[in-house]
Amino acid sequence: MKFPHRRRFLRLAASAAAVPFAPHLAKAQVYPSRSVRLVVGFPPGGPTDIAARPMGQWLSERLGQQFVIENRPGAGSNIGTEAVVRAPPDGYTLLLAYSANAINATLYDKLNFNFIRDIAPVAGISRETTVMVVNPSFPAKTVPEFVAFAKANSGKINFASGGHGTPPHVVGELFKMMAGVNLIHVPYRGGAPAVTDLLGGQVQAMFASPSISIEHVRAGKLRALAVTTATRSQALPDVPTVGDFLSGFEASVWLGIGTPKNTPAEIIDKLNKEINAGLADPKIRARFADLGSTVLPGSPDDFGKLIAEETEKWAKVIRAANIKAE
Repeated sequence: MKFPHRRRFLRLAASAAAVPFAPHLAKAQVYPSRSVRLVVGFPPGGPTDIAARPMGQWLSERLGQQFVIENRPGAGSNIGTEAVVRAPPDGYTLLLAYSANAINATLYDKLNFNFIRDIAPVAGISRETTVMVVNPSFPAKTVPEFVAFAKANSGKINFASGGHGTPPHVVGELFKMMAGVNLIHVPYRGGAPAVTDLLGGQVQAMFASPSISIEHVRAGKLRALAVTTATRSQALPDVPTVGDFLSGFEASVWLGIGTPKNTPAEIIDKLNKEINAGLADPKIRARFADLGSTVLPGSPDDFGKLIAEETEKWAKVIRAANIKAE
């Protein structure tokens, strides 16, 4: 027996059930319909800013709307991060997430947000070494020579960073602990001014991002003693690792994109897809490789796992070194 009326009823019921979801899906499909802010928590010219711009340009070209880089420096990226946490979860305010965010979770006793809880991971962008560099006038040409000189001149050698509690600072503290040396930390408002003073000889050493130091190394204006990752950098293949001299030493810096929690999954997935497409592009891969970075493709969950692991790792260093926010 046939039931034409019953079949027609079921088709109508299915159509009606889909109607409430249509506006939500349409909203995700047309994203973005206006410009998007990509907030960078450090000044222009630093490593985070340099990394943000090619990805912002890629997303602008792929998605047909401007992804505008907005530098909001201060408090080791906390000012920019909080601005994103407080923004509407609509995909129009993004954060250039950085290793500093994982560090700050322990460095600061009181934050107005919880990074892991309040920022939804979208995608990784890159992971890079830091480079242990010195001014060419510095007498040490190797890590062992640096350690020996530092021990003979305890408390007289300065190392710069882009700010108190930033990745170059905590990497330097890890080095101090493992090498048993006493170096004086000199914080700057960003990596670029720190490198400027290193070039001028006002400070002697720095654990610097390749993006702001590698060209100076190639030009002979800075001397690279080692890279901090477990393996050598393709950009500096002749430079040894710190771990070659200090067994077990490893440190790297990562970058990625985050968005306020409760941002629709469809928007996060769309951004993740386009970012991963960018990281597969030969020109962008070559650009990051030239800066001493390797691209970091993956799912939002992959990026979230990395953030959790790095938060735990640097918490141990900060507590052991008794680093306090200033």
